[in-house]
Amino acid sequence: MKFTELGLSDELLKAVQRSGFEEATPIQSETIPMALEGKDVIGQAQTGTGKTAAFGLPILDTIDTTKDEVQALIISPTRELAIQTQEELYRLGKERHAKVQVVYGGSDIRRQIKSLNRAPQILVGTPGRLLDHIRRRTVKLGNVKTLVLDEADEMLDMGFVEDIESILTTVPDERQTLLFSATMPNAIRRIGERFMTDPTLVTVKAKELTTDLVDQYYVISKDFEKFDVMTRMYDAQNPTQTIVFGRTKRRVDELAKGFEMRGYNAKGIHGDLSQQRRMSILREFKSGKLDILVATDVAARGLDISGVTHVFNYDIPQDPESYVHRIGRTGRAGHKGTSLTFVSPNEMDYLRQIEKLTKKRMVALTPPTDDEAFAGQIETAIADVTALVSKTDTKKYAKQATELMAKFDVADLVAALLSDVIKNDSSQVPVKITPERPLPRRKGGGGGGNNRRSGNGGGNRRGGNGGGYQGNRNGGGNRSNGGSSDRRGGSSDRRSNGGSSDRRSNGNGGGGYQGNRSSDNRSNGGRSNDNRSNGSSAPKRNFTIRTKD
Repeated sequence: MKFTELGLSDELLKAVQRSGFEEATPIQSETIPMALEGKDVIGQAQTGTGKTAAFGLPILDTIDTTKDEVQALIISPTRELAIQTQEELYRLGKERHAKVQVVYGGSDIRRQIKSLNRAPQILVGTPGRLLDHIRRRTVKLGNVKTLVLDEADEMLDMGFVEDIESILTTVPDERQTLLFSATMPNAIRRIGERFMTDPTLVTVKAKELTTDLVDQYYVISKDFEKFDVMTRMYDAQNPTQTIVFGRTKRRVDELAKGFEMRGYNAKGIHGDLSQQRRMSILREFKSGKLDILVATDVAARGLDISGVTHVFNYDIPQDPESYVHRIGRTGRAGHKGTSLTFVSPNEMDYLRQIEKLTKKRMVALTPPTDDEAFAGQIETAIADVTALVSKTDTKKYAKQATELMAKFDVADLVAALLSDVIKNDSSQVPVKITPERPLPRRKGGGGGGNNRRSGNGGGNRRGGNGGGYQGNRNGGGNRSNGGSSDRRGGSSDRRSNGGSSDRRSNGNGGGGYQGNRSSDNRSNGGRSNDNRSNGSSAPKRNFTIRTKD
């Protein structure tokens, strides 16, 4: 169904057209007409199916931009999703001059309060920071007409149900409520029954990977090892054009800088860059002037570049659909593509979810040795020198060449040329990439159980030393101990000890959110403990693949 058939205003259709969209996704075509009529909707759909526009376009169409008051409230489980939602709504709402504000832990709350004083019409936020503003009376929600609960099951997994219920008591009873969730557990259904009015359920199946042109591989690597391993892989593979995906903007900046320090032709794009800057970098990449593009998922959305031979997932995505979108950037126009995903030992369950969605097993790779990486560099250098000779007027320099050959051995001259072409021992250039916590384990716990209320070794919310589900909230994210929790106005939104995320405490020496998964919990250890063989290493493939056409 085309967007022109959904009943949207001309202003929003112009924004949609500017974004390059014509056909609405299933969740959009089902949800938008009902949302425009003011009905409550429960949308069961995965990330990457167009949910933000599904609820964002009706909100933008119905708000009164002449009133300086919060008319729509969107609750997101993580700061990354909240920022992503705010950016997309801001872009879609330009024609309407809609004011969209985002609040989350880890950023200066005083700056947020100053922005809230300008009274946005749409407010996006994480539960902990929203509650903080509500209790500080720095946000007024008495005029909210539409409430959105995005990734509701994720908020349930993270223990936000109580916070959400507290927030819901502060908004008017007479309102429209839109709830989106990838799964529909009983707790989510109860929220729908309690806080929604005769909601309509819209179910959309997740996209599946349909192309067989992408060879998919993974490498188990610790966070501090990944950059060195990735550059060796790049040297051994010699891709034509590569997109490297990082989970956060900081990650993208550091990766792009690290590539440049080691002599690679790379630049990064993310939401903090101006549109003009992003477009300039994309033009360089599309024209072949740039070899490596480092990007967040949001910044890379909608990219249509046919020459990409490799996609490197420096950080494994949190949801399988994002993986499908990422690797869909390669393997186009009938050409083979290669996907390489880095995964830490305690993130293997995310890789399993990806394999379940794509219905394809990834192949484990052994990282290339320094010698293999050097061999790849030599191959590239020979190709570059060959191209240089073919386009050079060698007769013009015949006299100087003869003099040099009389002075130096010809082999030494060629070796010096190759040395100049190859990056000078780039692996010795130190590059520091700030470590990031691995993704939380969704089910079970590494420290002993899933109990949020009791127990001494697992996810004890009230005390204990373990590192199970949600860790020990008395160890830095405690509501009453004056830690760095967002609920007391600190710099964190209830995830970490002074960190910058949203309610994932590192506990008191356990393993942080949902336990310390030092192994995959599927096997008895080993570097590639992904349980393809009991307790021993999974079958791996030496790094000899090459996919250039």
